[in-house]
Amino acid sequence: MAASLNKAQIIGNLTRDPEVRQTPNGQTVATIGVATNRKWKNASGEVQEEAEFHNVVAWGKLAEICQQYLKKGAKTYFEGRLKTRNWEDPDGKKNYRTEIIAENMIMLDSRGSAGAGAPVSQNTGPSESPAPKTTPPPSEEEVKIDDLPF
Repeated sequence: MAASLNKAQIIGNLTRDPEVRQTPNGQTVATIGVATNRKWKNASGEVQEEAEFHNVVAWGKLAEICQQYLKKGAKTYFEGRLKTRNWEDPDGKKNYRTEIIAENMIMLDSRGSAGAGAPVSQNTGPSESPAPKTTPPPSEEEVKIDDLPF
């Protein structure tokens, strides 16, 4: 059976301060808007630019850290998985929203941000000093090169 991979990595600027709330069972959740930009030249050599907007969701300790350190405009790296949820509005219309469920976050701004450049993951807080990202130990779900169909 071939394994699959669901991984998203973005670097962008927050479009608003993180919105943090508690679920009915007491879990902390943060919703974060992030804009990424792309520039290219069209066939006539004119520079084109477009923005893409992403919805990021962080849970638990990572949500609390986002609330404490991130502000609108902050350049931030998020890594996680894509999840599409759906719901029905009061008029019976089905709605869909694709979100990045954050597993890691790195604050990239140097504008006096506490912990700028420090990797933060779902399982840890900001590190004492900026450290390179380490590769997690192999797991049963790890994708192996030999398993890829191409």
